[in-house]
Amino acid sequence: MANARRISVGLQPQPVSETSPPPPPPLSSPSPSPAAAAVSSVAVFLKRPSAFPLLLSVFVLLTWVFLRLEHPASAGLRSSLSSGLSSSSSRSGTGPVDGADSDANLVRFSAVEFPSKIARDWRGWLMDPVTDARAARLRGRASKCASVHVGQIQPGGLRGNHRHHTCNETFIIWGADTKFRLENPNVKDKGYAEVTIRYDEVALATSPSGTAHAIINVDRVRSTFLLGCQDSLIKTNASTTDYNVWKDL
Repeated sequence: MANARRISVGLQPQPVSETSPPPPPPLSSPSPSPAAAAVSSVAVFLKRPSAFPLLLSVFVLLTWVFLRLEHPASAGLRSSLSSGLSSSSSRSGTGPVDGADSDANLVRFSAVEFPSKIARDWRGWLMDPVTDARAARLRGRASKCASVHVGQIQPGGLRGNHRHHTCNETFIIWGADTKFRLENPNVKDKGYAEVTIRYDEVALATSPSGTAHAIINVDRVRSTFLLGCQDSLIKTNASTTDYNVWKDL
């Protein structure tokens, strides 16, 4: 019986305190970081119609940067219009030069790089045979274009090999590896200067009155293109022009 009493006493419920512990404080949401708040504000702004001009400006800027990276400016031009013939003879080209450009009355430029003296934007190069030859101080240049001809020379073809006695002539030559020969008594042994214009170059050359010239396409696949500007009218069948000056052409 004593054991039963102990058990009954141990099972008696304990008195409950009238004061219960306070409930835990509610969890507070963390305040957003400044970066997250800025991103949220930008996202809200971009959803507004007033953000369209800003987006367009950013797109134009990125396009400009991409084009600049795709076509970087040349570290040094092969020649300069303002520096005259002396600079063209000391250019840093991409291949051997057969003769001094100054002896051939010629200056040359890259046809693929911009900005440059002849290409001010991505559309490509543009030249004026009269004003650009004057700026380059090329001797025997045409003072005006009284007669203009534009033509093509297929690989292995030749134009010129003649001498006009009554006009100065200015040429723009491009498109293929091309030899330009100009009569020059100051060149020893040969009596002419001859230079090679690369396919990725544009050449501006002059032939003074009474001076023979020839343009030869030495490219295997590309066509040479040329523009000729004469400061007086020439009759091809007149005695004022000598033909077949050089027999080796």
